[in-house]
Amino acid sequence: MTKPFYITTPIYYINANPHIGQAYTTIAADVIARFHRLNGRETFFLTGTDEHGTKIAEAAAKEGISEIDYCDRIVESFKKVWKNLLIETDDFIRTTSPRHEKAVDKILNAMRKAKTDDGKDAIYSDYYEGLYCNGCEAFITEKDLVDGVCPHHNRVPEKVREKNYFFRLTAFLPKIKEKIESGKMKIKPESRQHEVLGLINQDLPDFSLSRESVKWGIPLSFDDSQVAYVWVDALSNYISAVGYGDDPAMFEKWWNNSEIVHLMAKDILKFHCLYWPAMLMAAGLRLPDTIYLHGFFTVDGKKMSKTMGNMIDPNDMVAEFGPDATRYLLLTQYPFGVDGDIQAGRFITQYNSNLANDLGNLVSRVVKMVSVNFDSTLPSPYKNIEGLQELMDKADVLPGKAYQHIIHFELGQSVTSAMDLVRATNKFFNDRAPWILAKEGKKDELGGVLYACCEVIRIVSIILFPVMPGKMREIRSVFGLDDTTLTLDNARKFFELEPGTLVELGDAIFPRLKPKKAKDTDQTNAEEISEGLLDISEFAKAQMRVAKVLQAESVPDADKLLKLQIDLGKEKRQIVAGVAQHYSPEQITDMSIIVVTNLKPAVIRGVESNGMLLAAKKGKSLYLVVPDGDLPPGAKIS
Repeated sequence: MTKPFYITTPIYYINANPHIGQAYTTIAADVIARFHRLNGRETFFLTGTDEHGTKIAEAAAKEGISEIDYCDRIVESFKKVWKNLLIETDDFIRTTSPRHEKAVDKILNAMRKAKTDDGKDAIYSDYYEGLYCNGCEAFITEKDLVDGVCPHHNRVPEKVREKNYFFRLTAFLPKIKEKIESGKMKIKPESRQHEVLGLINQDLPDFSLSRESVKWGIPLSFDDSQVAYVWVDALSNYISAVGYGDDPAMFEKWWNNSEIVHLMAKDILKFHCLYWPAMLMAAGLRLPDTIYLHGFFTVDGKKMSKTMGNMIDPNDMVAEFGPDATRYLLLTQYPFGVDGDIQAGRFITQYNSNLANDLGNLVSRVVKMVSVNFDSTLPSPYKNIEGLQELMDKADVLPGKAYQHIIHFELGQSVTSAMDLVRATNKFFNDRAPWILAKEGKKDELGGVLYACCEVIRIVSIILFPVMPGKMREIRSVFGLDDTTLTLDNARKFFELEPGTLVELGDAIFPRLKPKKAKDTDQTNAEEISEGLLDISEFAKAQMRVAKVLQAESVPDADKLLKLQIDLGKEKRQIVAGVAQHYSPEQITDMSIIVVTNLKPAVIRGVESNGMLLAAKKGKSLYLVVPDGDLPPGAKIS
């Protein structure tokens, strides 16, 4: 019997409203949780808010309200964003809740009773004198500073001296190392594991469990002059939410007998991969199975910040693209796990290309032909159709393939596998030309083509449901399907739709969006554009066509180059493009681009290139020039 699955995000510090980075992590966790549920696995998904510490007290004082009133208000903004993004959690834990405070008190007392292997108390009292970063809410060392400031908050840390309780972290590091190296506690991706093992070898100091100078926090039951250090408080949420302090049966199920995955960004690696396991060991509790730490992202090549003016509000994205498309766009900009760049300028292009053209247009075309030729009732299947078996084979492997990607935290690849089937179905539809079959009166074959396309749409609606639950429910309603058949097992079957079923589509699933108008060009740019004017006859010599990228891969030993296989309608070609630092192979595959086709072949880094794509540059960011509308490969640009 498969173990239950327990997945968590970090709980978010509420000194500000939620931002797109927090939304990215939470969407990813929601997708993973939904996928496991699709496979029939009992799943518990937790997120929440970290509400104690100096910064919260300062923010509340600045507004002239109590700390809890401040917390209540900001917490609602988090809950609103998660609702807007269709995120469905099983619990939302707050560190100000009584059940959490009870669990923190319990784990601290369990740790206080613990002994190290050499017989010392795991917790001891001492004075701390050193550096403290209010931004990190953490004690730091000189080694952590860059040019004298905290690298995460660009501020000089305070020098503090106070009496605290300390935890003997160093006594537990060898055991943590053994757990990681044996695979009993997995740190993913592998690069993060190397980082954690490197930290263990850096002679880390013991860390403080409490603060004397901070008043907004959970008081220690064994010394009310101290409050729990914010990280000890926050990390305990993973057990307080599943009954550690008040529900033994729940705790037994979801902590002691489940697969536990902590998902977060890499900036809190030390606390989760070293502090948290050591605390659990001291308290006699099991460790999580996997800690997955994804990378950071920039926005249009720049670090996201208010001063740069490139902050992305999740609510604004939902207002522009809808919740489903927002989830899709954020998860498919670059491979999950690594550092990447969110190119906001590509959102509309990607939406129109992937969602409106590929998926939405497939649904519209198929349903329209069913309406016109079969009075809006699903025709019967017909197996003697060229290309059908190949399409069915691709549909057959999709559920297992997509789920394996999820298990390995390859979220973008899971989505891509479903979209690849969508594109294969569009090709099948075009190749079989059902409009011609209708004219020729080949009713059985016509019905078979449309039935097969409807079946693939049904299967894809299951696989993409974790990413776009709202829109996939809309697609499923076209065939009168409800959530009772929303399972991976159901996606593994073909010929599930009943012939004669009413097939109806209202508004377009993904209506096309209009590109935003560019800002007026300033005088400097106008002067640059005016330089080097060409005669119209010279420009007319360039032959440009729409191309579809069939395949993309990196060029060895060339970090700026991608080798692309492209479809120009009547021919296939290979080109080499210097876009690798702006587009990953996964991003550019299946995109429609514009290519200059009448250039002499060139050899670049030993790879032949027969053409050149068009791109535009803004600052350090580069954007591919793409056609507007559903233009086929080979369409001439003039």
